[in-house]
Amino acid sequence: MSSDQVHAGNLTVTLRDAVRAPADAAKARLAEDGAAARLAARDATLWGPEAEAEAAVRLGWVDLPRTSRALLPELDRLVAEKRAAGLDHVVLAGMGGSSLAPEVITATRGAELTTLDTTDPQQVGRAIADRLATTVLVVSSKSGGTVETDSHRRAYEQAFTDAGIDPAERIVVVTDPGSPLAELAAERGYRTVLADPEVGGRYSALTAFGLVPSALAGVDVASLLDEADALVPSLSADSGNPALELGAALGGFTGHDKVVLAGATPVGLGDWIEQLVAESTGKSGRGLLPVVVEAAAAPGFTPAPDTHLVAFAESGTPQVELADTLVSGPLGAQFLAWEYATAVAGRLLGIDPFNQPNVQESKDNTKALLERAGDGPLPAGTPLLVDGAIEVYSADVALLEGAKDVGDVLTTLLRAVPEAGYLAVMAYLDRVGDAAAADLRPVLAARTPRPVTFGWGPRFLHSTGQYHKGGPQNGVFLQITGDVVADLPVPDRPYTFGRLQMAQALGDLGALSDRGRPAVRLHLRDRAAGLARLRQALEQLEA
Repeated sequence: MSSDQVHAGNLTVTLRDAVRAPADAAKARLAEDGAAARLAARDATLWGPEAEAEAAVRLGWVDLPRTSRALLPELDRLVAEKRAAGLDHVVLAGMGGSSLAPEVITATRGAELTTLDTTDPQQVGRAIADRLATTVLVVSSKSGGTVETDSHRRAYEQAFTDAGIDPAERIVVVTDPGSPLAELAAERGYRTVLADPEVGGRYSALTAFGLVPSALAGVDVASLLDEADALVPSLSADSGNPALELGAALGGFTGHDKVVLAGATPVGLGDWIEQLVAESTGKSGRGLLPVVVEAAAAPGFTPAPDTHLVAFAESGTPQVELADTLVSGPLGAQFLAWEYATAVAGRLLGIDPFNQPNVQESKDNTKALLERAGDGPLPAGTPLLVDGAIEVYSADVALLEGAKDVGDVLTTLLRAVPEAGYLAVMAYLDRVGDAAAADLRPVLAARTPRPVTFGWGPRFLHSTGQYHKGGPQNGVFLQITGDVVADLPVPDRPYTFGRLQMAQALGDLGALSDRGRPAVRLHLRDRAAGLARLRQALEQLEA
């Protein structure tokens, strides 16, 4: 299998034969429009008149390798202050773009960071109970009104106060200028670092959102900017531009709209790319579906006519036998290259890569459910069947007609996936305590030729949730919820974390059902027993 490489700075993109010709054709179209130079110059007209207003205030990421250096002295002072106070346990409360990049940065650089991007009361409670005496909490929200992050802040404020600790000594806020969170932080004396308001959340890896928690955790964030800056000189060129090459491969490989992401390093990069690509392109009934797999030769991965396998690595050429596209380079360069490539793919796909028109819908559904229910039970419905510790629910009763157990339910869902479709597993559970839920993805993938994605709820609502509702109508959805053993109140709010989590699950399921997407909810009355039964039922299905 032959291949061609494009290298600049510290990044190499390699395209195999299958994608070479369509990528070259896409690059020719981009060159005719001067797209590379226009993007590097922050030309907001690249994505058409309907996207221009949004793009005009969302292109600050292009210059971040240099503009973010202004933050470094402030970060040095902040880190020194917190270290002098003996605060060495860093907790990040943030969702989507506010949490995914710092998680990748710290994991790749070998630093410890506790990420709270969940409403599961067991996971939140465990974090609060861990080393509170030496904890510094980073509250990170671009809008300043993210319900999950607001709930985390409230819970930690209460915990600090109960322990005789002044929250102002422990809380660092990262937000946009003028946000409600910025105003609250000023009132309460919280240390605040303001981010660039002209950078959207999913493009914010090299802003304060990515750098503040990473620096507090002990990462040399200046090196990230150096790695990204090495790529900058190539970004305005029509040739010798690996980021343009990647964008042409993503957006120009017509008919290959399932992008399978494989790679062990940088650690967790696939999850960050997933949000960037899904939320940027999944709209107007089209888009690219990222599918993060466990390894380059993940169990159950079968190349399909609509699948584009992309492998990534920090250095050297990742050896992936089936990969169509290979991206090699350090983390800072990867961040900038993927952001650039996603913007280029948006141009080729004819969509606005900076808006997220369907993200708000599930949030509105959650709020409405909580308000309508008041103090009463949430409208969870009546189970269609019960199999041991698992209750089965679906708004589409006909979908599961004749199903007698969980094995029948899974068989029905797998058969419901259309020829060009995919299966999404959405687990509203404890990402740590219920980690076995993620192991279901490769087992399911081994039993269908179609792609299978996995997301932790509500985290994925800020990621693939946009694609599920705004992208092509070819998804089938398996939602997993679970009983809460020890709930946790959200201070000064009329709901607990467990109630909020269930309302988010039901709200999102309602949004999918309203669109006619086949969807089933499995509720685990006992989480460990339910996951074990689910795994057993899966293994009994024929591969």
